[in-house]
Amino acid sequence: MTTSARRGPYFCGIDAAMDVVAGKWKSLILWELHDHGTRRFAELRRGLPGVSEKMLIQHLREMEADGLVHREVYREVPPKVEYSLTEHGVSLNAALASLGEWGTERMRRIGAEKVSVNDAGTAGHRASA
Repeated sequence: MTTSARRGPYFCGIDAAMDVVAGKWKSLILWELHDHGTRRFAELRRGLPGVSEKMLIQHLREMEADGLVHREVYREVPPKVEYSLTEHGVSLNAALASLGEWGTERMRRIGAEKVSVNDAGTAGHRASA
């Protein structure tokens, strides 16, 4: 299992929080798991257009090491693996809610387009939370 590169010391709480959510896809993985609940890898990948398999695996491993995501492996053929948010991940998602509201307001203010998952293709953008 991959461990996070940094474990402190930190300058402040924002520094510690950003250490955990750094990366383009982590906050979107949190949102996807919050919005849809437990997901299999392929479901996560479909819900995050533009993410590569390698990047999704890397982020999920880091998030599991940080205690945000629970990975459940079912011993069956073919193997079944499901991902869900831990209590820690749920609390981080709640903390990010204000940031999502700020981003939605910014999109409105600047007239930015809102892209749905179905329309995103490989653009790598996501509808706001």
